Amino acid sequence: MSNSKKRNISILGTDKFTGITIKEPAEYAAGLPAVKVALEHSFKEMGVVKSLSVLSKMNQKEGFDCPGCAWPDPEKPSKLGEYCENGAKAIAEEATNKRVNRDFFSKYSVEELSQWSDYHIGKSGRLIEPMVLRPNSIHYEPISWEEAYELVAKKLKDLNTPDEGVFYTSGRSSNEAAFLYGLFVRAFGTNNMPDCSNMCHESSGVALVETLGIGKGSVKLEDFDQAEIVIVMGQNPGTNHPRMLSALQKCKENGGKIISINPLEEAGLIRFKNPQEIKGVVGSGTALTDIHLQVKINQDIPLLKVILKKLIKLDAENSGIVDLEFIEKYTYGYQNFLKKLDQYSEDELIRACGVDEKSIDQAVEILAKKEKIIICWAMGLTQHKNGVENIKECVNLLLLKGSLGKPGAGTCPVRGHSNVQGDRTVGIMHHVSKELNEAIQKTFGFTPPEKEGLDTVHAIQAMHEGKAKVFVALGGNFLSAASDTKYTAEALQNCELTVNISTKLNRTHLVTGKTGLILPTLGRSELDKKDGKTRFFTVENSMGKVHRSKGMLKPASDSLRSEPEIIGGIASAYFGNNHSVAWKNLGADYDSIREKIEQVIKGFDKVSNKSKGSGFYLPNNVRELDFRKLPKGKAQFSCCDLPEHNLKENELLLMTIRSHDQFNTTIYGLDDRYRGVYNERRVVLMNSKDIIKLGLQKLDVINMISSYDGEKRVASNFLVIPYNIPEQNIASYFPEANVLIPYNKYADKSHTPISKSVIVIIEKAK
Repeated sequence: MSNSKKRNISILGTDKFTGITIKEPAEYAAGLPAVKVALEHSFKEMGVVKSLSVLSKMNQKEGFDCPGCAWPDPEKPSKLGEYCENGAKAIAEEATNKRVNRDFFSKYSVEELSQWSDYHIGKSGRLIEPMVLRPNSIHYEPISWEEAYELVAKKLKDLNTPDEGVFYTSGRSSNEAAFLYGLFVRAFGTNNMPDCSNMCHESSGVALVETLGIGKGSVKLEDFDQAEIVIVMGQNPGTNHPRMLSALQKCKENGGKIISINPLEEAGLIRFKNPQEIKGVVGSGTALTDIHLQVKINQDIPLLKVILKKLIKLDAENSGIVDLEFIEKYTYGYQNFLKKLDQYSEDELIRACGVDEKSIDQAVEILAKKEKIIICWAMGLTQHKNGVENIKECVNLLLLKGSLGKPGAGTCPVRGHSNVQGDRTVGIMHHVSKELNEAIQKTFGFTPPEKEGLDTVHAIQAMHEGKAKVFVALGGNFLSAASDTKYTAEALQNCELTVNISTKLNRTHLVTGKTGLILPTLGRSELDKKDGKTRFFTVENSMGKVHRSKGMLKPASDSLRSEPEIIGGIASAYFGNNHSVAWKNLGADYDSIREKIEQVIKGFDKVSNKSKGSGFYLPNNVRELDFRKLPKGKAQFSCCDLPEHNLKENELLLMTIRSHDQFNTTIYGLDDRYRGVYNERRVVLMNSKDIIKLGLQKLDVINMISSYDGEKRVASNFLVIPYNIPEQNIASYFPEANVLIPYNKYADKSHTPISKSVIVIIEKAK
């Protein structure tokens, strides 16, 4: 534990066990158990009547968008309900009947609350009024909205330079809120806009921009109906994006094949029981994965290289396997790619990836005959030092097969939070865009800063070193999401002011600067009215489609304000009447915000009208095979190096993972049903041979230790669980294991923390 000088705060919460039960891992996902669990969560948090009303409107046209993942809605949503088990859990958390009010904060100090688990903290309920934690105090107390705005404005004015402010964004925020937030931050004078993409899919964005010219995927939902092969890499859709299983089911029913590549064989990719179909209720469901390649952690590049080598060798024997016509017309760098690939032997690559050659050959045989290929991936590929190159090697395979710009083929980075992609589209980024700056200056009459800002890991470092003194978070649970928990906590505690615009209580509200401020906001499901008129937001899904989201529930409190109103209030308090933007008025008028988005961001023409119904797609050059912005005007082949970990005999490679009762840092419950782990989160999944080798037994209590640059980090009190995972690889849940991830070890170019490949040793707990 680490303590604040003035407040005795537990940064990590409790490390007590909760009573584990172990069962065999599940052999299918969803089905009636998923329906049962979803309804149990919903009824417990919201009651029966409210639950059925809310769930019937989620992900429906003219309804509200799920606050969970960014998987797109079908053109014709199911009347039975267009949501999954974890989507139901997410809305139950947001629309809960529990409240965190002034009496709650009077009863519990931040010191006491910090001793609770993240699960216990999250279950406290909705925040309903602005609260302030003043210097030297251990209890939050109420504060008026206007006083809160003035407090933030004063602290910002006290800074020596705008670059001492850090403005973080979570992926939950709407396009309107994110655009206004980015506009204010630039008007304030800094590009310090770290966002949750920095911690998850930044590697995807960097790789795709450099190879294909756009930092987004190229497929649409209907492409899954036509795909001949879908490769799912470093991703667990059964837990993290359950509605994706319906798309994979359609692919299989249309004759497509699925190849899964992951260190763990996940239930959601084994078999899917669709609860909206009879065979998903009383039948056996749909078998999904045709070939599972159980790759070692972060050895995807050697696996892809051996697949590429084998495809090229087959093409030499029987032409037509490699799409040379596509390569000649649309790509650049193929000969250099071949030359680099020739340097590796197949045997070397097979040993490195840990997959048996027979399984690899089966995958190659399928790939050789097909051209409509989709590759899907998530953080299992991006959160490594070589995360960017992992994605580039995926692009190499698609380029080799000509699997871009045609129905049923392309790239599919599966984004986590529901509008994380939209936030970036409308301007949330620490990079400087000359085009964006010019559009802002033309539209709003002020000159945005031209100095590059801080991303997440460098913002944490700046706060830790006292170079940044005010931290504002538009949503999210920054402390639990970031790497190196103790270091990040110390960074936040060094600030003069930390501000959290939030719906629910989380650990970041307890580990604050000298002054902490909570500004409660409306949730996705809540009715947003102004002057008798119902307002709506827009969001962008994982495949680049923008559509409306309109809440319908009575707000948890009359004191709540929307995110744009809060941003407008802060900006108005800071600038007063001395600015070209009428901040308060703009924050209250979403139509006006959208009009400004149209003028600044390409592709948003007539967004207020076009977002009706199923919405509209933003421009995507890959779908048009237009690579004019890239060198030579073509898509780029890449020469990617093999990852280097060089594990010693007693070292293991740890990847942090989610449980099934979890979305990002929100803990819904204590069961990881699909992996057979019940009522416990402090666990380590380990190969049985490694358990024996280390002299351990099932359910032994151990500590995990990482040592980077001479600094030792310890995650204490975890239970050993034998599991089907490659030797010298282990897995443990975040945020509990985040303490082991060094803040200064991250992916080249993208600066995404190495959350999926941390070298550790294990010792028995005393």
